Amino acid sequence: MSTAFVFPGQGSQAVGMGSDWLGRSALVQQTFDEADAALGESLSRIILQGPMEDLTRTENTQPALLTVAVAYWRVLQAEGLAPDVVAGHSLGEYSALVCAGALGFADAVRLTRLRGEAMQNAVPLGVGTMAAIIGIKDAAVIDALCEEAAQGQVVEPAGLNTPGQVVIAGHVEAVNRAVDLAKDKRGMGKLLNVSAPFHCSLLAPAGEALAEALADVAIGPLSVPYVPNVTGAWTEDPSAEVVKANLVEQVSKAVLWEATLRSMMEHGVDRWLEVGAGRTLVGLVKRLERKANVDSFESESWRA
Repeated sequence: MSTAFVFPGQGSQAVGMGSDWLGRSALVQQTFDEADAALGESLSRIILQGPMEDLTRTENTQPALLTVAVAYWRVLQAEGLAPDVVAGHSLGEYSALVCAGALGFADAVRLTRLRGEAMQNAVPLGVGTMAAIIGIKDAAVIDALCEEAAQGQVVEPAGLNTPGQVVIAGHVEAVNRAVDLAKDKRGMGKLLNVSAPFHCSLLAPAGEALAEALADVAIGPLSVPYVPNVTGAWTEDPSAEVVKANLVEQVSKAVLWEATLRSMMEHGVDRWLEVGAGRTLVGLVKRLERKANVDSFESESWRA
């Protein structure tokens, strides 16, 4: 059996996440303490006590979800469970790289804090948004829909999750036009409650800020292959420059999650374990392959 560890991104956060494990594994408390030390403030207090308003601020959400995912991965490691390949959805790619040994945890905490701040600051509040387009399986139709809706503004595919489930991002007016046009394409559009248009070209300034920060960060060799968001391609032994470039491009380019899953399937992966808060990625795997063998850390089904 070939196992992939997959790490979730924003949207799976909840106040108190990880708290069930604080008394069960010293590794979880250790990870929370390391995150606090890396930032010089109590991120763990926000994770455990909230309020939700503070946790959902992007600059807190990103390092918080990373911290919980790494804490869970350390528990799995202590239990003798290791992946054959790793991948993460958006922010989750940082957790995946920590798991694979390429990125130090403290560096990842600081990078995700900066990433969150840069992504939020790239576009003023109220200027950009995102929407889920449901029911349109042809990527060419999504591209045409966005082109028609743009009208001089930006609206682009931001997340190709599974057939019939695509997220778009861009200027508010353009995204609203795309949602309306989706009805004519036998689809449905649903606006998302987000504070910025993530993973579209409007976020290019955030990528520039991240590239500057990454210049001083050490990237080590990967212990297992990984599948980056921007290519969706199985990647073994990439150079530090390639890993950094993938992380920079990821900010303003679409997350190719369907391609990521298919790439892993083509390489013989037959079990997926979601390592982090929630079960979002388990659901996406099941949408692509109903008979897939999926587990999530929080369900503890991996103990079977």
